[in-house]
Amino acid sequence: IFGSLDRITRPEAILASNTSSISITRIANATSRPELVVGMHFMNPPPIMKLVELIRGMQTSDEAFLRAETFAEALGKTVCRSEDRPGFIVNRILMPMINESFVALMEGVGTPEDIDAGMKLGTNQPMGPLALADFIGLDTCLSIMRVLHDGLGDTKYRPCPLLVQYVDAGWLGKKSG
Repeated sequence: IFGSLDRITRPEAILASNTSSISITRIANATSRPELVVGMHFMNPPPIMKLVELIRGMQTSDEAFLRAETFAEALGKTVCRSEDRPGFIVNRILMPMINESFVALMEGVGTPEDIDAGMKLGTNQPMGPLALADFIGLDTCLSIMRVLHDGLGDTKYRPCPLLVQYVDAGWLGKKSG
């Protein structure tokens, strides 16, 4: 996609990706202008969520990064800046919590309702991790966990077998019904 965008957009255009986990440096490598490629991870749903995670690839210029930041702020967003590492900031922390909620479910620690209620009310989050995974899409959660596991090589990022089974069964969350 970014190779095609590189060919059809003006040479000075900044190319931004909304990826939540794919390396911006890798995406930029598909273009002839890696200094103008930046990550702008808008949280879902963008009209409601205030955060944009801004990711700088290895070759992203200071000017492109500043222009992306200025654009996000003009949209009324708060920006957090992340280095180009697997999962960036938000998913590096969020996805292991969601994955562990599937481990707790698989091991019978609690029902889905109790796991969500415990995390929602016990940690003051707007929704529980299983409900959030359902909203994000279980296939997306699994994909991000695989990026974390492959990119970091740590077994703590190994996707829960129950999450894998759900995705294999086509149980992807709200988007699949």
